[in-house]
Order: sequence, then structure tokens, then C-alpha cells
Amino acid sequence: MKRSKRPFKLAAHYAHRGYHDKPAIPENSMAAFRRAVEYGLPSEFDVHLIADGSLVIFHDDDLERQTGVRGSIEAYDITNLRKLRLEGTDEVIPTFDEVLELYEDTGLPLLIELKCVKGNHKALAKAVAERLDRYKGEYVIESFDPRALIEYRKLRPDVIRGQLSQNFFKDSEGLPFYQVILLTNLMLNRFTKPDFIAYRFADRKNPVLRSLIGRKSYDEVSWTIKSADEFRTAVRDGSVPVFEQISPGELKKLLGEKGKED
Repeated sequence: MKRSKRPFKLAAHYAHRGYHDKPAIPENSMAAFRRAVEYGLPSEFDVHLIADGSLVIFHDDDLERQTGVRGSIEAYDITNLRKLRLEGTDEVIPTFDEVLELYEDTGLPLLIELKCVKGNHKALAKAVAERLDRYKGEYVIESFDPRALIEYRKLRPDVIRGQLSQNFFKDSEGLPFYQVILLTNLMLNRFTKPDFIAYRFADRKNPVLRSLIGRKSYDEVSWTIKSADEFRTAVRDGSVPVFEQISPGELKKLLGEKGKED
């Protein structure tokens, strides 16, 4: 299986959507990313392509959970999107440029998820790839959408890519049954040729996942880790934790424990 050639290894851990601390510091906010930089943490975050061609950092397609406003983020231009506020704070939805500029000279790696909506995988992959051509920091790409990974591989074959997945039998998220089977069991990997697999931590015992990790020597990323015990388990099992809800004190202890093991 031919994979990427980019000389980069996954970070040991990533802060999920920045190092947020709700309710004061929302996920995927500049405050969360500045806090991550302050604590020397690589970050995972989500990228959307909106109506005017801008790239912005936000998780959901629908704006309501984080802004209280109904509607798809892809339907907005950047001017109107900037009028919204995140989770009752003064924080606005960041642009991709803002986050990259914050991280560029820090030496901290990024885990960048492509959030595809309504078949925009080609346009999103192209826009992200072209912006990252000017980025001097370390990063890897991941997506739930195999089409995005296939497209990114065509555009930038040397960039490290990861297939995101979970047990969709538990929650199909509206997917047709055949897609539930294909995505849960990573059956499109022969086409996406990922370098790593990022799987929901609670679903990590999936026998297909375990077989692939063992036979194909994929690197494994576990999301989302929400406690010190889960963090320890992921590290013990050789997986990269993507974490949240772990305090600076707990995190310092965890990283100290890992340092002693190394």
C-alpha cells in the first residue's frame, strides 16, 4: 500500500478543538488556540469552506449549538459570520489564516480535519491544500469523508492523511446503511490509502480496526479522550490521544508519567 512520503510523525497528543475550557473559553476559538500555545500543546481543529470561499474554523455544519443562530455555516460569507459570537462569549469564529498565523512559528504540530458538506470535498481540499502550501509549520490532514482524502492525495500526495471513523451502527448520523457498513469497517481504505486511522475511543475494540492496526501497521489516533484514565489507556495501547476536559494540572502529571515511561 503506497502511502505518503512527507517526513513527519504524528504528535504524541493533540488538544481537541484547541485547549478550550468551557464556558469561558469556547471550542475552536482563538482563545482556545492561544491557551493551547501557552501550554505548548499541538491542536486538532475543523475547517469549513463557506459561501465566499473563505476557510473558517468550526465543528458543526449547523451554527445553532455554538452561536444560537440556526443555519448552515457554508451559507454565510465571512462578513456576516463575524457578527456571530461563540457560546455566549465575545469570541468570534476564527479564520484558517488566523489559526495558522498563530501556530506558524511555535513548532507545535496541527491535526486538521476537513469538514465536507453537500459534496464540496473537491473545493475544500483544493482551498486547504493551496493555503497550506504557504504554511511553514507541521501538520497532518484527516477527514471522515473518504472523497476528501482521495482528492487531497491527488493534489498533495506527500502530505500525511488520516481516515476518521467510528462505530456508525451506534449512531448512523443519517447515513444510508451501506455507508454505515463501509465507513465503520474502513472498507474504503484501499482507495484513500491513509497513513493513520483516527477512531472514536469508545469504539476502539472494533475487530476490523484492531486487525488493520496490527496487520497494516497504521498509526492510531483516539478521539475524544475526556479523562486522565482514558488518556493513560490510549497511551498504554500505543494510540495518540486527542483530548479535552483535562485540567493543566492533570495534564502536566500525565505528560510527566509518559516522559518517565519513554
